[in-house]
This record gives sequence, structure tokens and C-alpha cells, in this order.
Amino acid sequence: MNQQSFEMAKIVIAALEDKKAEDIKVIDISEVTVIADYFIIAGGSNRSQIQALCDNVEEKMGHAGYFIKQVEGYDTANWVLLDFKDVIVHIFDRENRLLYDLERIWGDGRQVDLKTFEGQE
Repeated sequence: MNQQSFEMAKIVIAALEDKKAEDIKVIDISEVTVIADYFIIAGGSNRSQIQALCDNVEEKMGHAGYFIKQVEGYDTANWVLLDFKDVIVHIFDRENRLLYDLERIWGDGRQVDLKTFEGQE
């Protein structure tokens, strides 16, 4: 496991939890594809919360020295993709999360318990 990716994921999870993201899931896709090490999937209850989640993730990652490569879907905020290269964050509204079901699509990856990221310094 790449330690830098692990640290990045830890920051993202904390930023999402800080703004009350719903049902955060982490999928280790490092053995499945070269596009990233982790997908982090979370939900928001409305457009404002989803945008606040995105803003907080981007801010916390920037403070840690990790800068966003690409953002997709921020304006509509029904599925926002934040690409930090080794960690890709997907933030959905409820309807689109059910529709796209990334957890199933990326089922070859390994789901990682959020507790793995707690207390690791």
C-alpha cells in the first residue's frame, strides 16, 4: 500500500466526516487498475451540502500539499468527482449514488474499513 495515498485518503475521510457526509466508503483499487489507489465514495443530502463537502475536501487537501487535478460535476452537484491523482473522490446525491452504484461496479477492489484510517500518524 502506498503510504502517501493512505495519508491522502485519511485527510479526505476526515474532511468528509467534518461536514457530515453520508455513508462514506473506501475502495482500494490499487490491485485492479492503475488510475488510482483509492476511490472514496460519499453522499450528501442536497446540492449545498455536496458542494460544502467538495470545498472542504479541496481545502484540507490543499493545506496538506495535495492539489486537485480535476473536478467534474460541481455546478450540478448530483455526482461530483474530485481527482487527486492517487485518490479519487466521488460525492453523490442519494438518487445518483443508487443509480451508478460504484461500489458494485468496482467490486473487484477491496473495501477498506474506515477504522483503518483512524489514529494512524
